[in-house]
Amino acid sequence: MENTKLIQLINEQDKKTLAIRAADCAEHVLKVFQEKYPKDTRPQQAIKAARAWTRNEIKISEARMAAFATHAAARETDDVAACAVARAAGHAAATAHVAGHAIHAANYALKAVIDKKKERERQYKHLQKVHDLLEG
Repeated sequence: MENTKLIQLINEQDKKTLAIRAADCAEHVLKVFQEKYPKDTRPQQAIKAARAWTRNEIKISEARMAAFATHAAARETDDVAACAVARAAGHAAATAHVAGHAIHAANYALKAVIDKKKERERQYKHLQKVHDLLEG
């Protein structure tokens, strides 16, 4: 699947849809981080913050703080896959501030998995499903 199809679909979405999608991408690979750092909940909290923002439960500033915290977790690890997961979660939360962070969440989620083509196809299908649910 072409990356341009995914980017085109992303460009058609509103910020909350993108935040949901970004959180889903990060959550899909979260276990990679959790297996390495079971006591560090910063990526999980960032994903929760992204979702909470979409439900108007927290302010953008709170989502940004969660993003900053999980990016700190990414800087603290030397494990490439765990770092990518933390970055994905951070960008998911940061989507509340700037929609363009959503694609970074997806790209970092890709870095955390072995079968990148399969993951990109899963991401595209998931975004299409979210889009269809919101449109229908």
